[in-house]
Amino acid sequence: MSDDIRRLSDELARDPSSLVFIQLGEELRRSGQLDLAMRVAVRGLERHANDADAHDLLARIHVDRAELTAAHEEWSTVLELAPGHLGAQKGVGYVLFKQGRLVEAERYLSAASEQNDGDPSISTALHMVRRMLHFSESAAAGTAGDTASAVDPEPPAEAGRRVEEEARRLFAEILGEGEQTALLLDASGLVTAGVYITEDGRDVAQEVGASLAGIRDDAARASAQLGLGKWASVTFETEVATVAMAPVHEDSLVLVAAARSVPLGLVRRVLLQCGRRAGAWLETTS
Repeated sequence: MSDDIRRLSDELARDPSSLVFIQLGEELRRSGQLDLAMRVAVRGLERHANDADAHDLLARIHVDRAELTAAHEEWSTVLELAPGHLGAQKGVGYVLFKQGRLVEAERYLSAASEQNDGDPSISTALHMVRRMLHFSESAAAGTAGDTASAVDPEPPAEAGRRVEEEARRLFAEILGEGEQTALLLDASGLVTAGVYITEDGRDVAQEVGASLAGIRDDAARASAQLGLGKWASVTFETEVATVAMAPVHEDSLVLVAAARSVPLGLVRRVLLQCGRRAGAWLETTS
């Protein structure tokens, strides 16, 4: 248990009615303790049912648990309690994006961007949605212009799934059949490209991303404090894997994870190639 979680837990135990449960729930969420974070959030909401930030916390926990419908409901409640809530607008936009409801997603993300156009995670998500919409509209226009074609224009949801599949396979050519995987994360830990498949066949990319939220900023602060200048990459060697990360574009991070049997030099070369591919791909969304 981290010092922050222990301190916040003690504070909440002393005063169960304190709003500190929101901070505690967020720390638990970031550390991957989602079941415990859920219990803290739900108990807190029993006392503070009309607190918008508490519902926002619960929505983010639902997202990390891949419970998008429940997250949407919580963020809808947030917007009823606090119209224009930035986190809820961004969150609803994300859920709608994942559901292929691109026009609605663009509306919520645009509203969030107008409130905080300096948040690169919002701009990245908005660019992704607009890329999908452009793809859909181009496909529809091409079909409409082909008088010999009897195929109906591709629905936005289908276009969205096509571009999402493009994102999932972004690094496939670089990785080949080796014992390695790669992800592209935005500043909030949202996985925008790549997959992370476990031995039992599950894609845990979003769970991995959630646990790494904010790590790019952490690396930058550590590098600055140590007087090392601007960081370019970092590599961790554990008992079972080698993990390498590097900053990409304005706010994103590329991560490569490989079995320990993969030579370190190869991991670094794959990281460099994935970083270049990710940077070029992100440029097409802006």
